[in-house]
Amino acid sequence: MPFPPKLLNQGERVVLDLRPHWWRIFPASGFLGLAAVAGVIALSATGNSAVRILFGILLLAALANFVKDYIRWTSENFVVTSERVIHRSGVIAKRGIEIPLDRINTVFFSQSLFERLLGAGDLGVESAGEGGQQTFEAVRKPSLVQQEIYRAMESGERQNYREMGQATAAAFAAGATPAGPSIPDQIEQLDALRRRGAITDAEFEAKKRDLLDRM
Repeated sequence: MPFPPKLLNQGERVVLDLRPHWWRIFPASGFLGLAAVAGVIALSATGNSAVRILFGILLLAALANFVKDYIRWTSENFVVTSERVIHRSGVIAKRGIEIPLDRINTVFFSQSLFERLLGAGDLGVESAGEGGQQTFEAVRKPSLVQQEIYRAMESGERQNYREMGQATAAAFAAGATPAGPSIPDQIEQLDALRRRGAITDAEFEAKKRDLLDRM
């Protein structure tokens, strides 16, 4: 199921909405396929009713296991929005975690050779706060997801900087003392943008001089 739009904040948009990689349900689907093949062979090779019943039970068990795993797979979402990273799972008993983009410090991923061939892997998110580090398993194309999270973070930081600059300019125009981060804090935020490549060194120096001139 896609992530419900009603759970988004005003102005928030979905960047990625992913289910776990299909490899998550491969064991159950493989077991179902083997049980079906074995059942067909057994039914065609023997007329023993007890054997037929046994393989019928095996096939039903494999089908029930597949349905259970498939429902779990369809009810799990890994979502990146313009404001948060969200993970939700569960059908009846639901679990979820939300990590604001502005609290994320590092995003990393790990893949074995086999997972690289499949396009799957584990994604780790380190953030400030009690959670610390969260690991999400069976993520589709984790390197691309990592890049999208960083892009969303940079986009949010640029938007915050624009809003901060507009508020500061309006406050100075009105002859008031601007509220919000101090000039040293603003310079630190600019430096963070520069290190991530969101702004160039020349843009950083120009904005830094402009802020220092206001002190």
